[in-house]
Parts: sequence; C-alpha cells; structure tokens
Amino acid sequence: MSPARGAGRPKRPTMNDVAREAGVALRTVSRVVNNDPTVGPEYGAKVRAAIKALNFRPDERARQLRTGVTGTIGAAVRRIAEINPELAAIEQKARESGLTLMASSTDFDEARERDILVSMCRQRLDGIIVEPIGESHSYLEPELQAGMPLVSMDRPMSGISVDCVMSDNAQGIGMAFHHLHQHGHRRIAYIGDSERVFSGRERAAAFRAALVAHGLPVAGLVHPGELTADRVAAALDSALNNSEPATALVTGNMDTTIAVLRALGPQIASRIAIVGFDEVPLSDLLQPPLTVVAQDTMTIGRTAVDLLRSRIADPGRPVRTVVVPVSLRTRGSGEVPAPSPATAP
Repeated sequence: MSPARGAGRPKRPTMNDVAREAGVALRTVSRVVNNDPTVGPEYGAKVRAAIKALNFRPDERARQLRTGVTGTIGAAVRRIAEINPELAAIEQKARESGLTLMASSTDFDEARERDILVSMCRQRLDGIIVEPIGESHSYLEPELQAGMPLVSMDRPMSGISVDCVMSDNAQGIGMAFHHLHQHGHRRIAYIGDSERVFSGRERAAAFRAALVAHGLPVAGLVHPGELTADRVAAALDSALNNSEPATALVTGNMDTTIAVLRALGPQIASRIAIVGFDEVPLSDLLQPPLTVVAQDTMTIGRTAVDLLRSRIADPGRPVRTVVVPVSLRTRGSGEVPAPSPATAP
C-alpha cells in the first residue's frame, strides 16, 4: 500500500541495510557496489543477494561527490525538434560507453547557446559536445582552464582551442562542381549560407576556387548570405535571369536546398541540374530525385564522443581536428544535362 498523503517518501534501503542483510562489513558492500575484483566470491554472492532482496540502488549523487565523475556528458546542438542524425549517433555511442547524455537545443540563437553552455559547465558534467553557432566562445576559456573537456562538432569553436570533428567541406563542394561540369555545365551557380558561419565560408571559398581552377568567371555565380526567402529569391534571380544564365546550381546546406526548391517550384527545378550539400528528407521522392553531397553523420557523432572521452582520460594531450570525408549520392537532379542555348532557362 502506498504511504498516506503527507507521510513523506518511503525510505530507500542504504548500504548499511545491505551490510546487515548480508552479514558483512559496510566496506565489503562498498567494494562489491564499485566492482572491486578483490572481493571473494562467497562475500560477493551474499552482498548481491542482499542487494536483490532489498531492491537496493546505489546513491549516484554520493558516488559523484566522492569521485568527481558524473558519467554524464552534455551536447548543445542546433536542433533537437527535427531529425538530428549526429545527435542520434552521439546518444548511441554515449550509451555504448556507459555514459548518460543531456542534450539541449540552441535554436541558432547565440545568447541561448551561451546560457546553455554556461549552465552545463556549472553542473560539472564530465564533458560537453558543442555544435557551435556563436561568433566567439572565449567566455569558456576559464572553464577550459578549470578542466572542463569540450569538443566542437561540425565547425571549430572560435576564440578557444578545442578538439573538433567536421566534414570535409572543400572536398564536398569540389565533388558537386566536378560532377556538374562532367555533365556539360559551364555556368554553375552557388547559393549557400552566410560566410559569417565557418562552414558557409569554407564552402563558398571552395566553390570560388573550383570556378577559377576551371577557368570560369566568378562574378554573378557565388551567392552566400543569410537564409531568408527574399535573399534566396534574389540570388536565384541574379543567377538565372540574365544574359548568361546558370544551368546548374550547388546549394550549400539542407535549409538552403529546401528554400531554393520552394522558390523555383517543381517545373523549373526539374529543368535545372541541382546538387545539394547535405541530405534532404524525402529527397528520393522529388522529380527528379535530388543528388546530394552526403555527410557521414554517424561517424561525426561517434568521433565527437571518442574525442571527448580521450580528452577526459588525458586532459593534457594535443588538440586534434578530425576531418571526415563526404560522399556524392547521384539520384537524378545532378545528372540533368546542360541545355542547348535555345532551351536554356
């Protein structure tokens, strides 16, 4: 029968209770709970039987205070509400490693990111994985100096030096450009994220380099900027509605790809070759299905946890940056051939 209202919580069994039930010393119970291999099998069996009989659960908070280890890591990512394969990989790897994950969404808000990270640091988690958006993270330097392990994912954190895992942005843009060039396109335009963002800056720079390497003009073909419907529409107008319109597009990330497809509409989008950076949900249902540069999100997430665990185990080791290769997934939109001048959009 449950206790009467106002009677307070039922008393949890303690290690003293287990010791009395098993007929052993309190220290023996502590050694069994902490998996000390030197405990004799007879005493170990007695303690485990008492633990089962009393339904005893160790006080995790007491262990954390004693050892300074929480077994919990944090992840501050840009999105949780939508599908986040990197976060799923982090959670899976953390669980395999016996760690609990506490995640929070920054919603692309720099002030919110700062609040979340400061809060996680104050909770003394074992370490934090960050998918950064802020322009400077120098406010975390005191936490680094105090021993808080941090790992940056998708792009480096600015103002501090921490381990980082990210995709090979230049490789991906080069793949997309070369693929479209092989299909006869010579007027290829890029629409991407703001160059204020590290990945947006790297991808735009790689696209400019690809144009120059192929002896093609840069003017009017590279359109980075903030992700708004008006800005994307203006970029498409500049790229497609001129005397030498682009016949192919490279889009810099998933959100930009979606915005471009919405702005173009299905009829125009089906006539222009498009390669997007990042997978897009239901991309195989588009007509033609969308060709993309796919990031290895599983490897990125799992590597982030590996880097964090390595930093926890060896705080003084050199900072590492791991660059994960990308792959081109051809489905149809990137294989639309360059039109003849008479049929160019």
